[in-house]
Amino acid sequence: MAGFDLAVPRQVLFGPGRAGELAGLVPTMGRRVLLVAGRDAARHRSLLGDTVPVAVVSVPGEPTVDLVRAATGEARDAGVDVVVAIGGGSVLDTGKAVAALLGNGTDPEDHLEVVGRGVPVERPALPCVAVPTTAGTGAEVTANAVLTSPEHGLKASIRSRHLLPAVALVDPLLTLSCPPQVTASSGLDALTQCLEPYVSPQANPATDAVAAAGLRRGARALRTAYEDGADPAAREDMALCSLFGGIALANAKLGAVHGLAGVVGGLVRAPHGAVCAALLAPVAEANVRALRERDPAGPALRRYAEVARLLTGRDDAGVEDGAAWLRATVAALDVPPLGAVGLRPEHHAEVAAKAARSSSMRGNPVPLPEDDLVAVLRAAS
Repeated sequence: MAGFDLAVPRQVLFGPGRAGELAGLVPTMGRRVLLVAGRDAARHRSLLGDTVPVAVVSVPGEPTVDLVRAATGEARDAGVDVVVAIGGGSVLDTGKAVAALLGNGTDPEDHLEVVGRGVPVERPALPCVAVPTTAGTGAEVTANAVLTSPEHGLKASIRSRHLLPAVALVDPLLTLSCPPQVTASSGLDALTQCLEPYVSPQANPATDAVAAAGLRRGARALRTAYEDGADPAAREDMALCSLFGGIALANAKLGAVHGLAGVVGGLVRAPHGAVCAALLAPVAEANVRALRERDPAGPALRRYAEVARLLTGRDDAGVEDGAAWLRATVAALDVPPLGAVGLRPEHHAEVAAKAARSSSMRGNPVPLPEDDLVAVLRAAS
């Protein structure tokens, strides 16, 4: 077995009710708090107890370069020394990016891949506490922050182990209020982020363990969480699926689903998880076809069969059963096709060309030429 590295936050706190520990935790890390939250920044303000933030940033949608730049300036002017991000993946990515920029005295475009200068993040970030309120991106345990650059029509990442939060505090009870469509799109994103690292050529025994556990838990809980959001067991399973997917992707990379989704997300306004969900089965089918042609005896096909067994719960499941399960689940959760969220056929060639150059493609189990990527987009539309 080859050696491997494993990057995780300094501390992960998981369990129902653990959000109640936030008020006592934050003062041990800093006194001048930046609170990063969603549209209604007051919604989770009570979790901080008596701590009054010196600055508050509201993240109304997926974070842009300009939003993060403005938030960093506001936090710097307020003398912030700890960042608390409470919300979905967009909120957590904003908090992580701001904490890193404050620690380095830099601008988002200094570090962004592809659309920026790509300069490494050299110094530690300010302490950041990440508290997810959705089960999807696993951003509480990932070493990157995804920002949209409207100027370039792309999503790109600031990527560094310095972006790992100091503390990931995961309380499944905070996800009970997620509406069904958010549960569906974020939950399918979590499932994708377990599946892609599991079939990645950069997988290792540690990522295999968490990815497999995430696939198993997500497969059994996602429909229940969608149909009955008050089911605590389903919410706990989905929170673990998201957490495990974040750990897996941070250490074994993603694949063509996210390579395409990052480009699509820069062109159309649609939830990231919904875009991933629409692409999930077509990408799996394209990968399997390519593997059967080019590497039929390789490990990736065996891994897709293992994924099928984890998803279906059947020991006799084959690769096609896994793809069928994905299609049936996406349909049951009413995820719209890409065409319904604004991606047009005339976009397909541009998306494929840009996606082929994305960093996520390095984790795909087999290279997919642009023609194959166009076919995937057509099938997902």
